[in-house]
Amino acid sequence: MWSMSSTKPVAELPGHACRVARLNYHPSGRFLGTACFDHSWRLWDLQRSAEVLHQEGHSGPVYSLSFHQDGSLLATGGLDSYCRVWDLRTGRAVLFLEGHLKSVLSCDFAPDGYHLGTGSEDNSCKIWDLRQYRSIYTIPAHSNMVTYCKFAGTPYNSMLLTASYDGTAKVWSHKGWMPLKSLTGHDNKVMCVDCSWDKKYIVTASYDRTFKLWTNKSIS
Repeated sequence: MWSMSSTKPVAELPGHACRVARLNYHPSGRFLGTACFDHSWRLWDLQRSAEVLHQEGHSGPVYSLSFHQDGSLLATGGLDSYCRVWDLRTGRAVLFLEGHLKSVLSCDFAPDGYHLGTGSEDNSCKIWDLRQYRSIYTIPAHSNMVTYCKFAGTPYNSMLLTASYDGTAKVWSHKGWMPLKSLTGHDNKVMCVDCSWDKKYIVTASYDRTFKLWTNKSIS
């Protein structure tokens, strides 16, 4: 852990046996989730610099994770092609989401609280309805693997963003899953995409060693 006001680390969180693929802050700001190639994920208490949960369940590396807005659930995506949803109050998996043909590289909860998006090496993005325990739509999103998916907006006005090895990021309507815009301009695979809280800006990061900032005019 690093402080913005210092060049020295303020805390270390040892425990994982190998590569940590992703990390994400809990909505409360007190906890941190980490996904690892040792087939597990961990939840850390940042105030105590201590491990709270260490859960296994994937048969391959855990590559992505996302917290539900109310802080009670965690979704994990694995290179075993599955997504799992965990109850943080008990530490147990409560949903097993099967449907992708290849690795799940990204997952994110929608602002409405009951939709979950997963991006996969099979070039698709699946939308899951947690109330129905199943996938309700498969977006044939890209011509190469989907590296990242991210919801942006409010429960009543949101959109879905995807990034891909095909060098593009795309914007999709929620709910309807219609393509709104394809963001082209990178010369290599796009690894990450995010959006400002007011939806005025989108940022993309690429293997071409650049990041791009897109304005509302770019995506409207």
